[in-house]
Amino acid sequence: MFFELREYRCKPGQRDRWVRFMEEVIIPYQISKGMVVVGSFVGEEEDDLYIWIRRFDSEEQRQQLYEAVYQSDYWKNVISPQVPEMMDRERIVVRRIVPTPKSVIR
Repeated sequence: MFFELREYRCKPGQRDRWVRFMEEVIIPYQISKGMVVVGSFVGEEEDDLYIWIRRFDSEEQRQQLYEAVYQSDYWKNVISPQVPEMMDRERIVVRRIVPTPKSVIR
């Protein structure tokens, strides 16, 4: 099992809109395809920071879920075209992290 910690930077004045889009569109859609989203966060001191975390049981599962989500017509035609208005894709940082034995997040 591992987690994917995704750090995004929103365009000026777009973070609230981005959070609504994530919570009302992206996260529900990804969950409907089998993704496990364990958290969604904004920076307390950085007004452009958005972070979310997803959990995967294996690399094979991650690949299958990526295919189901990102290769779908809905993602390509409805969701993806809206993203550049709100988020700076050039500044995306993705970290794969593994919980330590005493981690409460599993």
